[in-house]
Amino acid sequence: MEGLGPPVTPFFLCFIRPEPCVQSNEEIMRPGIKPVFAVFIALVLFPGSIAHAQRDNLNNTLHRLDVAAANFRSTSADVEFDTTQTDPFPDKDVQKGKVYYQRKGSDFQMAAHISDENGKPAPKVYVYSGGTVKLYDKLVNQVTTLSKFAQYQGWFTLGFGASGKDLEQKWDIKDQGPETIDGVKTEKLELVPKDPAIKKNLPKVAIWIDPDRGVSLKQVFDEGQGLSRTGLYSNIQVNQSLPSDAFTFKTDKNTQVVNR
Repeated sequence: MEGLGPPVTPFFLCFIRPEPCVQSNEEIMRPGIKPVFAVFIALVLFPGSIAHAQRDNLNNTLHRLDVAAANFRSTSADVEFDTTQTDPFPDKDVQKGKVYYQRKGSDFQMAAHISDENGKPAPKVYVYSGGTVKLYDKLVNQVTTLSKFAQYQGWFTLGFGASGKDLEQKWDIKDQGPETIDGVKTEKLELVPKDPAIKKNLPKVAIWIDPDRGVSLKQVFDEGQGLSRTGLYSNIQVNQSLPSDAFTFKTDKNTQVVNR
């Protein structure tokens, strides 16, 4: 019962201890006990009502995302990507940079410009455009091209311009309620892929999304086996002009190109 928290545990144990348990008026009225106990009673006696309210909240969130998506053109943000591994040994990798998203009609582009990794310069550019992913590593002067990614475009828009209908098409969704991040009220959504092939490598995703702008402030990708990736987004600019080189990078005659 420790998970219920110190204020709740003594009062809750009144209902499961075999011995009589007497609480003073002061203990009964202790701040925090009555509201939490009321929630407990509601969960036990009215589970259907709770589920209905959660569904209503999810429907409202998805509708707001539909509205935001209809007006979405572009986004830029500062980003920190944290890759955390707990098994078979603890390890953490931190990348920082800028991300860009742009949609014109049915055409969608995104890019991540990484400036440093674990506190050291590590210039890299990741671009998705026209169904192709290109990875440019400036330090080794190499471009890796991954073709036939058009069918995954919907996954790249996750949390940035995706409508509620887009999310429902690809994910089983649970609305876990509001949370405030950096002063912004977000809705935390738990997403489980409907596609078994995706689910095999990505069992679950959590996003903290601003439904009125259609942008994520935080994303956690649980890849299973002790591996997770977290994206933290700040300085988010919506529907503003993007740099001319947002979705490009400069190469030279010595750049090695690898196609996969």
